[in-house]
Amino acid sequence: MFGLGTGELLLILFIALVFIGPKKLPELARGLGKGIREFQKAKDDFMDQVNTPDPIPPENKNLPKGVNDSNVAAQDDHAHSSEEIKKNS
Repeated sequence: MFGLGTGELLLILFIALVFIGPKKLPELARGLGKGIREFQKAKDDFMDQVNTPDPIPPENKNLPKGVNDSNVAAQDDHAHSSEEIKKNS
């Protein structure tokens, strides 16, 4: 874990015990554990959201493959502008 051996971990725990005190150390460890769990949960939720494909909206289900609403809207705009040009001529 982090490249630390057993001796180094025991030394760190002993120093924490001396400076923090035996009453506060369990509370501190409990809070640290909760923080790590919340971070892991948030990370997992984010990864699930990123890796889950978005469902196809119902209005796009009947469109041919490769065609989406923006393509249809662009075609409609082009058709309207062509009709306007013909009317103005």
